[in-house]
Amino acid sequence: MIPAAGGGTRMGLNKPKQYLPLRGRALLEWSVAPFLDLPWIDGVVLVLARNDTEFAKLPIARHPRILTAVGGAARAESVLSGLQRVAERSRAFREVHVLVHDAARPCVTYAEIERLQEEADDRHGGLLALPVTDTLKRGKQGRVAETVDRAFYWRAQTPQLFRLDLLMDALRECSSHGLEITDESGAMERAGYKPRLVRGLESNIKVTFPEDLRLAEFWLAQQELQP
Repeated sequence: MIPAAGGGTRMGLNKPKQYLPLRGRALLEWSVAPFLDLPWIDGVVLVLARNDTEFAKLPIARHPRILTAVGGAARAESVLSGLQRVAERSRAFREVHVLVHDAARPCVTYAEIERLQEEADDRHGGLLALPVTDTLKRGKQGRVAETVDRAFYWRAQTPQLFRLDLLMDALRECSSHGLEITDESGAMERAGYKPRLVRGLESNIKVTFPEDLRLAEFWLAQQELQP
């Protein structure tokens, strides 16, 4: 499931970043492609903004394994909308696991997705992440307050994999308390679960600013060169 209802305002451009051109395709098409090709994934739910006019123009809009849902004002609302669409199509609700991926991560590889599927905990789930390698400083009023031990810190990526029913419950609980979450693991953590950290790759970048597009182009070109 891929929430793609955001406006990408930090890009400062005239269209949502998921529709920006990237090596001959829309960025979103790159983000979706690996999930359509892996045989153990039943399908992909894309969560779109209510006023989205761009998706219907893409070739993948007619793909038989893609379903769409309407997103909300916040990420959690959009993800819940997509999960509900998954639930409607699932016969064994409590046995379904769902991958949630950022629309703005076009460089995720098959190998990363497969590794996450193999290593994620059945009940607690898991997420791709990278251990922090830079020295970390906690700041206060523009000055260093302390140096933080980086050994305990990871940078969260996507996809993240969780059991459908547990993730829906966790997101609804956050919503009922007005809690803002920035990723699905955060909701699961608040519900008492301990998702497994699965080592990702530096290439799995999130396109946030215009200069990130050039970096995404580089990583995609590198992937094409690999045997």
